Amino acid sequence: MGKRNIKLVIQYDGSGYSGWQKQPGVKTIEAEVISAIENLTGCESVELNGSSRTDAGVSALGQVANVRLDTPIPTERFAKALSQYLPPEIVVTEAVDVPDEFDAIKDTKSKMYRYSIYTGKSRPVMQVNHCWHRPGRLDIEAMNKAGRKLVGKKDFKSFAAAADKRTSSVRTILRCETSKDNEWIYIDVEADGFLYNMVRNIVGTLVEIGRGHWQAGKIEEILEAKNRSAAGPIAPAVGLCLMWIKY
Repeated sequence: MGKRNIKLVIQYDGSGYSGWQKQPGVKTIEAEVISAIENLTGCESVELNGSSRTDAGVSALGQVANVRLDTPIPTERFAKALSQYLPPEIVVTEAVDVPDEFDAIKDTKSKMYRYSIYTGKSRPVMQVNHCWHRPGRLDIEAMNKAGRKLVGKKDFKSFAAAADKRTSSVRTILRCETSKDNEWIYIDVEADGFLYNMVRNIVGTLVEIGRGHWQAGKIEEILEAKNRSAAGPIAPAVGLCLMWIKY
């Protein structure tokens, strides 16, 4: 029959996991999905190619991966069947056959992350694993003004973790918008790709601007510095969610 290339869309609550990427001795999303595929299909040494290596504590509503499998299970039944082998906090929402050359990482055009901040006084217990609880007012207009300065093709070295050893820190941010819904604040960042911890470092910086510690113009200075120590503190992982990936 030969191997088919299957594209999966995966949602997960990452709050109890050590991130996406499979690693020995810890619970990861990738390892759970591989285990489920192997249990469902009987295939061995399954290789899953996930578009975003989300960090420990980060969740996703639109992670995408592709996997090559030799299985008689019809693709239209694959998502539901696979989800039965997964823990309750992980689900495969879509499975489709894609051309053999499709690669979930290399073919990504853009992806969007949303960061959620709760500014109310009391902890929001029902959403506590999916937001940064940060009581107090933030200036949305200043945060949006700063966010607009991040849009475009730029060197984001100041917003990458010092541990990020990728050769180029140039990325293109397509939008960076802050919105408010009562006591909730959402920061949406869409780009062609992200450096390690880039969104969380951007959020930490925008919060410094939102609380009046810095002016929006500080962004230009931070970008020019090309040094992680120039930007704001990193925002907690729990507030971050991968919303979707475009191909």
